[in-house]
Amino acid sequence: MASGMDVLDPAGRRVVAARRLAARPASLAGLTVGLLDNSKPNARVLLERVGTLLVERAGAAGFRVWTKPGSSAGALGPVLDAIARECRVALTASAD
Repeated sequence: MASGMDVLDPAGRRVVAARRLAARPASLAGLTVGLLDNSKPNARVLLERVGTLLVERAGAAGFRVWTKPGSSAGALGPVLDAIARECRVALTASAD
């Protein structure tokens, strides 16, 4: 009598669609910069300082900070949608 056995491949297969990066703006003048805090210690401090410098030195109109739920988790869809809707440029940071 034959017994059935399911064999699972833990590596799996993943197909990633090729995507084109958005064109970089020639300047940050007048643009709002989105800053994504990855929830690591001091990341928000670093990003807010960078945002302030981009306003002062590059003429950005301003910046807005969003936060991910954790450093090992991706940003939630609504957060990514808000960044895409409200900002022309986005940065994330890693800090400790």
